[in-house]
Amino acid sequence: MHHVKLLTLVIAALPWTASGIDFKTALVQHWKTSKEFTLAVAEAMPAEGYDFKPNPEEMSFGALMIHIGDEISHDCAHAARTEPLSAPNSSTKEVALRFLNESYDKCVREVESIAPDQFDATVYKYQGAEISAFEALWYGFTQASHHRGQAEVYLRVKNIKPPAYRF
Repeated sequence: MHHVKLLTLVIAALPWTASGIDFKTALVQHWKTSKEFTLAVAEAMPAEGYDFKPNPEEMSFGALMIHIGDEISHDCAHAARTEPLSAPNSSTKEVALRFLNESYDKCVREVESIAPDQFDATVYKYQGAEISAFEALWYGFTQASHHRGQAEVYLRVKNIKPPAYRF
């Protein structure tokens, strides 16, 4: 855990990354791309497919979209020390798309609001480990990627070609 904190501190202190953009700008850019890609996946499923489950143990496609938005909202709120959005009770296509938009937009605003020296600050504890703002954002980003990939499998099972990968 210490090496992650040290790396986060070093990166946050550097004015430029190897690509020529600062650390926070890169995070914001990737959160925006994640939003665009996730919404494309969500849009690809017809409204009547939002109740679809590949098997009984899985979440429905709509519930999966709400879960992505809820994770993003919570993880970004942890990082920025704000309150998460309330997850909707419905998982229709219309509701899910609205919630994903709201969650991603709130997250981008929150990442933009975090001072560079605060990315290493502990924002909560999980199973005894101190979680930094950067780690909370990283967790949210990887969770969204994981579940977006899961949603792409749902699309394939329904013979729908997922949108092209975006980075």
